[in-house]
Amino acid sequence: MLRGIFDFAALKELLSGANHISLRLDAMHGVVGPYVKKIICEELGSPAHSAVNCVPKEDFGGHHPDPNLTYAADLVNAMKGGEYDFGAAFDGDGDRNMVLGKHGFFVNPSDSVAVIAANIISIPYFQKTGVKGLARSMPTSGALDNVAKALEMQLYETPTGWKFFGNLMDAGKLSLCGEESFGTGSDHIREKDGLWAVLAWLSILATRKQSVEEIMKDHWQKFGRNFFTRYDYEEVDSDAANKMIKDLETAMFDPSFVGKKFSSGDKTYEVAVSDNFSYTDPVDGSVSKNQGLRIIFSDGSRIIFRLSGTGSAGATIRLYIDSYEKDPQKIYQDPQVMLAPLVDIALKVSQLQEKTGRTGPTVIT
Repeated sequence: MLRGIFDFAALKELLSGANHISLRLDAMHGVVGPYVKKIICEELGSPAHSAVNCVPKEDFGGHHPDPNLTYAADLVNAMKGGEYDFGAAFDGDGDRNMVLGKHGFFVNPSDSVAVIAANIISIPYFQKTGVKGLARSMPTSGALDNVAKALEMQLYETPTGWKFFGNLMDAGKLSLCGEESFGTGSDHIREKDGLWAVLAWLSILATRKQSVEEIMKDHWQKFGRNFFTRYDYEEVDSDAANKMIKDLETAMFDPSFVGKKFSSGDKTYEVAVSDNFSYTDPVDGSVSKNQGLRIIFSDGSRIIFRLSGTGSAGATIRLYIDSYEKDPQKIYQDPQVMLAPLVDIALKVSQLQEKTGRTGPTVIT
């Protein structure tokens, strides 16, 4: 199937030709390991040491098989040495992926799907099928929106949950989709597919003859950059979490909230939209309400709050920060520095820390 989607001859030249690049792919002892070995090493000619942790294990070798900067730290450290040009990690069932460039250059998942969209004609499959539409989950950054707008492609913003993408695919409305939790997919199958995403990236490298970092920087120059992060406040007292969300809704839904200006540091943001995201499925007409509180600013930057779980361990509040920057002088700055003003505004608006008592979230950048 993958042979029919990608140009394996071009990929083989990239991975084992005269000027081949060096790979480090970490299967994290999940089920994708044998596929990585078979396709990347045997079929495309990358050396055997390009693929690590490829033997599936029930306990994933004692590690957490989550392809992010925390749990794939071994890969991150290996990439930082500069020996490898491209790195990727996969989760236990192989549907999620993390992409890294030389010296550990991190591609956040929101940017990853946007770059694939911007270079989609590098993949023969889409040369045949055309691009039916793009989609992202609502909390995912607006990077994909910028590409869709520039290239005049249809974009769908769905609630979190792959079933919404699946509905669009079944109806022939969707070619490429992604979510901030490291999931990327296309309509070649009805699911997210980590190995497909990595081959898509390698196809772009083969076509453009640039490094991951160069491709990413060119992309930001052209479309602007969405600095993005997620904070997870876990095991929060359910009553405190519900009260905080209710109080926030009251403030956000006051008619005077739209048009309000918030400042932090040298940045000022003006509220353009404030709502609780609702989605009407264009295929079956079903309506999904209360999918997350959104504060959308006039420049496209966003603050999103989602409450999930009210079990015995308490609730989880997820805070998503999406700060858009198009100033060419600022797009290469440190993400945490660029996100700080909007994080500060989000905490002030929500009074999250005072109302829940939680000051130490898990940060997923």
